[in-house]
Amino acid sequence: MFLRRTTRALVALLVLTLGLLGAGYGTAGAATGPEAEASAVRTLYYDSSRAAEFAKVIDDAAAIWNNSVKNVRLQKGSPANIVILADDGWPRAQPTSLGSGRVWMGRQAVQQGYYPLRIATHELGHILGLPDRKPGPCSSLMSGSSAGTSCRNPNPNAQEIAEVDRKFARGVLNVERLPEAVRVF
Repeated sequence: MFLRRTTRALVALLVLTLGLLGAGYGTAGAATGPEAEASAVRTLYYDSSRAAEFAKVIDDAAAIWNNSVKNVRLQKGSPANIVILADDGWPRAQPTSLGSGRVWMGRQAVQQGYYPLRIATHELGHILGLPDRKPGPCSSLMSGSSAGTSCRNPNPNAQEIAEVDRKFARGVLNVERLPEAVRVF
């Protein structure tokens, strides 16, 4: 337990230090000053090579986030911050830190009638630091499955967009404690 806490603290300190130095993994821009702070965008790379039939929907979900937020970009590539997998279970995300983790695109929810693009955008929202907001209306992406199978809204609302942009402000990683439990759609 002590080792795990110490390791997490050291990793968080390293990430924060690299971000403050501008050498942050995936942080764009070499300029300094107010112009750089306004234009710094953190790029997160994702690997959808194991997403099977969901690879295209993951690309579409990344495009939705890229068109919605200004301080972070999702891009296919490596080394990957985010690994996407397909399985026969329920969709879920396991953030390991802000902007990193795994997403499982579970076929069970799709078979039950949930919209794959909403699922993918929702699970990427967890990696971007958003919690579930259940129960909730269809207008809230993070309401997940509580909005029902008829909900086909894959877009984050203004509050969700603002929260992600705050978390990735100025391209500096905002270190925060994420729950250890896997988040589920």
